[in-house]
Amino acid sequence: MSIIKLITNFKKKNRILFTTPSHNQGSFIIPKSEKLLGKRYFEADYSEIEGFDNLAAPEGAILESQLEVAKIYDAKKSYYLINGSTSGIVAAMISTLEQNDKVLIARNCHKSVYNGLVLTGAYPVWVTPRFNQDWGIFKPIGAKEIEQSLAENMGVKAVIITSPTYEGMISDIGKISQICKEKNVKLIVDEAHGALWNFDKTIGTPAIYSGADISVQSLHKTSGAINPSAILHISHSSTIEEEKITNALNLINTTSPSYPLMANMEATIEYLNSKKGKEKISKLTNDIIKFKNDLSKFDNIHIFYENNDITKILIKIDGLSGFELSDKLFEKYKIEDELANEKSVLFLTGIGTNPKKLKKLQQALVKISKKLKKEEITEQEYIARECVEPKVVFTPAKVYNQEYKIAKLEDSVGKICNELVVKYPPGMPVIVPGELIQQEHVDFLREKETIKILP
Repeated sequence: MSIIKLITNFKKKNRILFTTPSHNQGSFIIPKSEKLLGKRYFEADYSEIEGFDNLAAPEGAILESQLEVAKIYDAKKSYYLINGSTSGIVAAMISTLEQNDKVLIARNCHKSVYNGLVLTGAYPVWVTPRFNQDWGIFKPIGAKEIEQSLAENMGVKAVIITSPTYEGMISDIGKISQICKEKNVKLIVDEAHGALWNFDKTIGTPAIYSGADISVQSLHKTSGAINPSAILHISHSSTIEEEKITNALNLINTTSPSYPLMANMEATIEYLNSKKGKEKISKLTNDIIKFKNDLSKFDNIHIFYENNDITKILIKIDGLSGFELSDKLFEKYKIEDELANEKSVLFLTGIGTNPKKLKKLQQALVKISKKLKKEEITEQEYIARECVEPKVVFTPAKVYNQEYKIAKLEDSVGKICNELVVKYPPGMPVIVPGELIQQEHVDFLREKETIKILP
């Protein structure tokens, strides 16, 4: 494809550059960096020199590459995101929202949505998904919840939801999109964890195929690209102006985008779209199915299946909290999960997950479960902590630069928060600046001693 070809051909020209970057394509590399990254990375690192392209206003190789990406993803337009999915979410918000515009947001969104609220000055209307107490996770946001919230809050300009969620919950984007279109509301979908869907529809249906205006996907999360690779897509059915997205990205992007990063994204997408790439994804899903089937033979090991992206493996074992299971896996077997809660443990997989890794995880889980069966277990009831229903007093933008004071958490009930408190991973806000601090927040944030509040 275009960017890789441009870099490869330019090496043959032997031009003498007095430009950035100052390592001069590897003429000098800090020794530790060379040992860690190798020389070839630096040889591919260029700035916007003569004959190259500019991400801010592409006319050459970058434009050609993005046009090819849009064809592959069947999008009206696609953009490389060199600042990750966060920049795509923020740009989507800047392009669709103005100060004091109402925006309906699923509360299990990523913290990047808060950044967008500060930059746009939009007023958040939060909708909290239902909670699955048995697994300690949020259920997918439903079309009825969106419809009801839009009916109760007139004048909403955009809806932002996450699908699939961190744990793999999939919303009915088709129904939600239909509701949004009937009310002339833009639909933005954080699809960061769904980057394989375009190449294997058995995993899930891409949001822009189901009527979303914009979707944002992280290529590094499941697809094998390096951090922080991502892409933004505008659907063919969207009326959002491409120029607004371009302007928004240029507002927040660096003026020195990484050519190695863009080349890696291009190579990743080209591979995913190839016969070998699709076979690789199919093998991954088959390996995961086998892994789950093998574990399902043990009656005290439980695997989550309901409306779930197969690449997200959510497991619990009778008699253990998710935290306890996570600790056992890490301390004894050196296996690190993505996150744990009171009920279950989440394991993320992607194109680099091989059968050997899955086998080691399977063996560890079986050993833990068998040992528990031999022991006397006092069954405990672990209560998963749900999200506190937010009470918005001011917009995040309104309080962003206001003075604050530090208060003890137990003394902060009834005060207005001026600190973003996030559960990470998955990066979901517990309380957002401008919201009222409630007793439930104090109960939820047990380990936190102080919090910033408005004077």
